[in-house]
Amino acid sequence: MTPTVSDKVRWTTADLELFPNDGKRYEIIDGELFVTRAPHWRHQNVADNVCGELKIWSLETGLGDAATTPGVIFTDADNVIPDVVWASKERLAELLDEAGHLTGAPELVVEVLSPGEDRERRDRQLKLKLYSAQGVRDYWIFAREKQQVEVYRRENGVLKQVATLFKEDNLTSPLLPGFSCSVERLFR
Repeated sequence: MTPTVSDKVRWTTADLELFPNDGKRYEIIDGELFVTRAPHWRHQNVADNVCGELKIWSLETGLGDAATTPGVIFTDADNVIPDVVWASKERLAELLDEAGHLTGAPELVVEVLSPGEDRERRDRQLKLKLYSAQGVRDYWIFAREKQQVEVYRRENGVLKQVATLFKEDNLTSPLLPGFSCSVERLFR
């Protein structure tokens, strides 16, 4: 007998509390558990570079803040750890719970692709759908190997790809007035 969707184990945020603090990332998307090991050094460098540029801009403007690998709890069945997020001061005041987790969509989410078809599919399909459904306004996917950035922006209630940027381009966003950074700099 083939198991049906209702026969599958559905993981919840409460289940995550039972997992060890072993350096792995445990994420739940639509009740499905995803476990990944700590990312590659260069993967983390890209995430740190993006976060650093967003933090500098945020300090200069006072409009919000950025963080690497924060927990984002959208629902009991959707709990993820993006590589970087940026949220306005207003959103942060609404979304941060007592444990320091975001409980809703930040305005900007960034994922740095890790090698592997399954991981790429998760970021380009499952997380794109999740972030779109939850109200993320900008979603940036950094393809470290190709040194390019896919930019998704909310249009008519859905995240749609609006650009693919290369090393010679500058990354900007209407969310971040005056923010501009060389893509090449972010991959250093």
